[in-house]
Amino acid sequence: MNIKKVSDLTGMSADTIRYYERIGLIPPIARTKSGIRNFTKHDVAILDFVRCFRKAGMSVEALTDYISLLEEGTGNEEARLQLLIEQRKEMDARLDELTQARERLNYKIKNYKNFLQNCEHRLFDSEEKQDEM
Repeated sequence: MNIKKVSDLTGMSADTIRYYERIGLIPPIARTKSGIRNFTKHDVAILDFVRCFRKAGMSVEALTDYISLLEEGTGNEEARLQLLIEQRKEMDARLDELTQARERLNYKIKNYKNFLQNCEHRLFDSEEKQDEM
């Protein structure tokens, strides 16, 4: 299948797919006689894997290392596991930062709502006083 179809299937832009191929993150894609990339289901599976881990925050460098280890085959399972554990630690740290930021945002929203309510009360109070005059 061509790069347009793969782009539609994976949600990655064609430029991103070409970039990943150029830097060696994904293996070289077979080409037709006219030079058009011809992706296999396996190629799409690799791109889905890459997309998933990129969304999880894994760097291109870490992904390249991990995929290189995968391509080597057996015997490096411990290294792969350690790389994944390190990525989980980094993700946990990002989640902690996001949780703290969300708590601050919730605090600001709550305070802003209270501020608006107080403004409305003052507005209604001043309107009532003017009506009494």
